[in-house]
Amino acid sequence: MNIRSRETTVTFNNPFRLSALDHVQPAGTYRVVVDEEEIPAVSFLAYRQIATMLHTPALSSSGRSQVFTVNSGELASALEADVGA
Repeated sequence: MNIRSRETTVTFNNPFRLSALDHVQPAGTYRVVVDEEEIPAVSFLAYRQIATMLHTPALSSSGRSQVFTVNSGELASALEADVGA
């Protein structure tokens, strides 16, 4: 099976919390990597998401780098809540 990774960034204007993280994260821009695998036996090229990983600390911060596998829906909800805050 073919697996591809897509890298992007997300920006939080306020501190946030996700269940996969040990503590509240400060506002900032974070690197996110999404792994997807090819769906075989379909008549067109299609992928399904298999993992979403959030890299800490924020890009503008220093410190020990860690990677957390997070729920993509929870991450999207946290970003949405941040916009409304």
